[in-house]
Amino acid sequence: MTSSPIRNALFYPFHLCAPDTLDYLLAHYGAIHFRDYMALRLTPFMGTTAYQDRMGDGHPDLVISGRIVQGHPVSGPLDDAAIAEINRDCADPQWRTLFHAGLQEDRRFQRGLFDLTHSMRIGSALVPGPAALLRLLEPQRASERWTVALVQQLARSSATLEEAYRFEYGLALLKTAAAQVYTRRLAYAHGLVPVTDSKTHHALLSRSMAREGVELPNDYIGTPQRGSSS
Repeated sequence: MTSSPIRNALFYPFHLCAPDTLDYLLAHYGAIHFRDYMALRLTPFMGTTAYQDRMGDGHPDLVISGRIVQGHPVSGPLDDAAIAEINRDCADPQWRTLFHAGLQEDRRFQRGLFDLTHSMRIGSALVPGPAALLRLLEPQRASERWTVALVQQLARSSATLEEAYRFEYGLALLKTAAAQVYTRRLAYAHGLVPVTDSKTHHALLSRSMAREGVELPNDYIGTPQRGSSS
């Protein structure tokens, strides 16, 4: 009787995970790979800010032993292939429905994209978090046309409050789809199994892979976890 081969995992879509998630990953996989924080460069003058923390900062012994592998870069401008993949997600009605439903129903998914705990800056306005969320969840946003180029255009100038809301929604779409692109690339490049404890992200990646005909494992830790952020 032979034992099953040890599988190595790529945690997604965040660069950190909660302690109980890490315990599960260590118990079920060999090495656990983590990306660095994803800081996208939308235009030469505008992008998202990176955090320098890494999962291994609090677990140096696991880094030394090889159980945690970190430092996979996912920042900078998007290449043409990534842009094409993101645009296909944004044009997919089923993917868009899953995304919008996640914003409506999955608080952890919301927190990964928007800081709604206090006030949120929308363009030049400071808006209470709950009020901002209501605007972001307006039904028509689920079917509005989006492309990477359109998000970049809005990043350069949001003249009105509505355009600022549109930018925040479009940026959330772009970040979610871009994280998926890097997940698939890293998994293929290093022979890893993508694993998440986020139900919405698992559903979104599963949909993208089914649409693209991608054959890649996609594991889900079914028990809700607390903590991690992108």
